[in-house]
Amino acid sequence: MKQYQLESSQATRLLDRTATYLQDRMLYREAEGLFQRALAIAEKVRGPGHPNTAATLHNLAGLYRNQGRYAEAESLYQRALAIKEKVRGPDHPDTAITLGNLAELYRNQGRYVKAEPLYQRALAIFEKALDPDHPSIGTTLEHYATLLRDLKREGEAVRLEARARTIRAKHHA
Repeated sequence: MKQYQLESSQATRLLDRTATYLQDRMLYREAEGLFQRALAIAEKVRGPGHPNTAATLHNLAGLYRNQGRYAEAESLYQRALAIKEKVRGPDHPDTAITLGNLAELYRNQGRYVKAEPLYQRALAIFEKALDPDHPSIGTTLEHYATLLRDLKREGEAVRLEARARTIRAKHHA
């Protein structure tokens, strides 16, 4: 993209998708460069407050989280969340996705007090906006249950896990 000086929304999407492909194959260094280039183009072409910019911020944050680069990931997730809350709204499923990923980041760091309200909020958004058996609800329940186990709140975790299994069973039947 750089050698051809392509700076468009299409270039951003292509770079972001390619970076995600590389990340999925654990080619983190290569993915990082493409995510960073996609972010630079998105900010230039669409602006720093555009949903496409938020998506790239979110994806780069995920890469950093996978690498244990938690401070960098947190900053990017927070930027993405602020954009999504402003543009999509505080109760939009896209907002809930970033809330859930930020909660996972905090859980991975043992910052349980910060993680729990984010899981709760993400779950509430998904339950309000999506079908009760939507896979995103099941995933959020599973992740929240893991946090509850970390907090030694077994009874609550078991209830959430049971509900998540019911959702998963309906999608694998």
